[in-house]
Amino acid sequence: MDVLIVLFVVLTVAVRLGPAGWLAGIAYAVLGWAVLADGIQRYGIERLDTASRVTLARAVAVGGVAALVVETTDPRPDPVLALVVISVVALALGLVRRAEDEFARRFADEVDAFLVLALSAFVATRLGVWVMAIGLAHYLLLAAGRWFTWLRGDLPPQRTRTIVTAAQGFVLTAVATGLLPTVVAIIVTALALGTLAVLHVQDVRWLHQHRETAPETETDTAEEPRTKTRWVLTALAGLLVLAALVGPNQLGQLGLAAYARIPVEGLMAAALVLVLGTRARRVAVIVIGAGLGLLMIVKFLDMGFYEVFDRPFHVIFDWTFFGPALDFVVTSVGQVGAVLAVIAVILLVFAIMVLMVFAVRRLTRLGLGHRSRATHLLAALGVVWLVAALSGVQLTPQEPIASRSAADHVYDDVRQVREGLTDGKTFAAQAADDKYRYTPGKDLLTSLRGKDVLFVFVESYGRVAVEKSDSAPVIDPVLDEGTEELKSAGFDSASAFLTSPTYGGGSWLAHATLQTGLWVDNQQRRFTLNELDRMTLSIAFNRAGWRTSGVVPANTEDWPDGDMYHFDKVYDSRNVGYEGPKFGYGPVPDQYTLQRFEHDERRRYGPVMAEIDLVSSHTPFTPIPTMVDWDKVGDGSVYDPMPAKGPQAGDVWPDPTKVRAAYTASIKYSLQSLISYIRTYGDDDLVVVFLGDHQPAPIIASQEGTRDVPITIVAKDPAVMRDMRGWGWDEGLNPSPKAPVWPMDQFRDRFLAAYGPPSGPGKTDTHAASPR
Repeated sequence: MDVLIVLFVVLTVAVRLGPAGWLAGIAYAVLGWAVLADGIQRYGIERLDTASRVTLARAVAVGGVAALVVETTDPRPDPVLALVVISVVALALGLVRRAEDEFARRFADEVDAFLVLALSAFVATRLGVWVMAIGLAHYLLLAAGRWFTWLRGDLPPQRTRTIVTAAQGFVLTAVATGLLPTVVAIIVTALALGTLAVLHVQDVRWLHQHRETAPETETDTAEEPRTKTRWVLTALAGLLVLAALVGPNQLGQLGLAAYARIPVEGLMAAALVLVLGTRARRVAVIVIGAGLGLLMIVKFLDMGFYEVFDRPFHVIFDWTFFGPALDFVVTSVGQVGAVLAVIAVILLVFAIMVLMVFAVRRLTRLGLGHRSRATHLLAALGVVWLVAALSGVQLTPQEPIASRSAADHVYDDVRQVREGLTDGKTFAAQAADDKYRYTPGKDLLTSLRGKDVLFVFVESYGRVAVEKSDSAPVIDPVLDEGTEELKSAGFDSASAFLTSPTYGGGSWLAHATLQTGLWVDNQQRRFTLNELDRMTLSIAFNRAGWRTSGVVPANTEDWPDGDMYHFDKVYDSRNVGYEGPKFGYGPVPDQYTLQRFEHDERRRYGPVMAEIDLVSSHTPFTPIPTMVDWDKVGDGSVYDPMPAKGPQAGDVWPDPTKVRAAYTASIKYSLQSLISYIRTYGDDDLVVVFLGDHQPAPIIASQEGTRDVPITIVAKDPAVMRDMRGWGWDEGLNPSPKAPVWPMDQFRDRFLAAYGPPSGPGKTDTHAASPR
């Protein structure tokens, strides 16, 4: 094993052997170790002779060939030279010393057979799948021997058989070099296959003629009582382990085909526990069981994150989402329901961990009770896995029979951890590169002086609301009519799209991205911002003389982000004087939020800059308020009868059709509130930038992989619109499918450049005093 690992390291340096090759090579080593240990025990071998030691060295070389062959299925250069050199070494070692006893001869035959299988698989990728017949012939005879015991008989020594068998390896190696013309390669390979077929026909005929001397069917010495209960428990244990190894991490991929696969990790683990000593085996069972339990838990988390955020769970960044998730549960089912839900989750996690360990232990006992059969089964499945991996056989797209999904999942998580640990330094370096960091206030936002500038986020207002969806036929007319209404009131508007750093949730990441001009796509980056000297849009306005405020009506407690944005005033659900009922997640209706801001900020101060969050369109999208006359909004008590009149969350979820309808209605209400606010309270000094924070959850969003959100600028002063005409945005509130799309982190700099000089004289002075 140590020598094989050294060989893999050398191949990694020489030909960039990747994860697929390492996995196949280690699987070969573990399964081969189990088969060799079983053979040594069955034949009573106490010490390997010289011939067997040479064969063992060849087996190491064959492991390198297997790893290189599997690696060619990944998008990497074919490591032909290394494969040919190692194959020649393995074949040459086979000529060094002939095996004398039965064990040594069987050992050498199996190593030769696997080398031929690996080489035939490699050549098959160039000449066609028919070449696989050369490598599979030996294993097909072994499989037939399970039913026809006379095929297990010993063949008499024959020089012709030795020559033909050795020739297969040399022919395949010569073809693998790629030096032979294709026609010549096909001819010599076909001749090799034909010769091998003739040899096997002769051998089968001889075995059939001497079938009276064939060995009887082997039986294991230990038998587990075949009670129904034990077999049921064993089957359940096997299904649980199989689910952890090959089960998908997305709900949409669940199905029988997803589990009809051979997990190479399971073969490796099973072989390992068969060859370990008693104490080491006990530790291995616990470690393997706990590891599979953790893997299944992470897959469950992936399922949840795919349903909400259209991406898998990130083991470094995403733990902070559980706090907001718990808050959402509290608002949905109450404090008691939330506590019960948390208890249920804890019990589920504990049950998965314990049951997985017990399942592995039960399967281990079964394998030890039938050690010989288990070893043969693992070896056979290993060969089937290799053939399936190289041929790419799959029942459904992205679900190959030869599964290595568990290893890939663990590899991805490890890569995430590594990248997550270094992401902070990368992000800090990006944040330090800020051309506006030391721009004086007198040079910022010069063409917006005297204007009230509002940046309004409409929760979950994604591209799906206006394009290719059930929502578009409802929302598009709202925007088109709003364009005409505002235009008749003297307002111009222009729209486009921004690509959000988040999807389905995590609104604060989009807010931070827009404000800072940095790509804030995880919570670690968001926390890091508090420690960085990065100028935000609100700081730029504050520095240029504006009063700034943050309006976050969903908040029910102090908001630490307000310190980073340097708002002069932060409004939340506790200090806006709202006395009305609660609607779903949002404590305050959007129309009330806008009117309260108008009375408390715009009418009292000037000029003002504000970031305003409209949250009536937040999940679960229901119940929602209806529009009322602005002079009747008052303290919000006018909304008292509304929640009971509309559908409740339990009436809508999880029916996708009803959810999409509720989403559409909530977006319609938020946009109508904002358009009505501009028309009612807007004047020459009002500039409104409104946009979505992210696409809604996948249950609604139909544009897979699209994170775009609409963005619109509305102003009455023609100069404001003139300054941004170079952006190429569409006229009106409703962006067309061909409207420009910017990454959201580009907006800050483009906005500051359009409405003021691009930077101040101190932009390169990284040692200057903090502007704050």
